[in-house]
Amino acid sequence: MIERQHTTERMSKIVIHNSTIYLCGQVGAGDTVTEQTKDCLSRIDALLAEAGSDRGHILQAIIWLSDMRNFAEMNAVWDGWVPEGHAPARACGEAKLARDVLKVEIIITAALKPAE
Repeated sequence: MIERQHTTERMSKIVIHNSTIYLCGQVGAGDTVTEQTKDCLSRIDALLAEAGSDRGHILQAIIWLSDMRNFAEMNAVWDGWVPEGHAPARACGEAKLARDVLKVEIIITAALKPAE
C-alpha cells in the first residue's frame, strides 16, 4: 500500500511505502543560507513527525544549493541538527532552484519509527 499526504495534482508532500517515508523537496524562508536552512529543517521535522518518524531515522538526504560557495554555511546548521551517530547517507550539489531567492532545498527519505 502507498499512502500519500498533502497531495495536489502536482505532488505529495509525504509518501509512505513499506515503512519508508519520502518527503518532497523542502525549502525555507529567509534571506541567508543559515535562515533558509534552519527553516527548511524545521519543516522537515514537522513533516517527519506527522508521518511517524524523526531526524534520527533519516536514511538519505539530498541537498541542492544554489551556489556551492554556501556549502560551509549550510553545513554549520546541518551539523548541529543531525543527531550524533545518526548521520544519513547524503549528497550535496549545486542546482538552479525553482525561484531565484531560494538558496537551499533538501529532499529526505526516512524510516518509520518502530511502534513502541
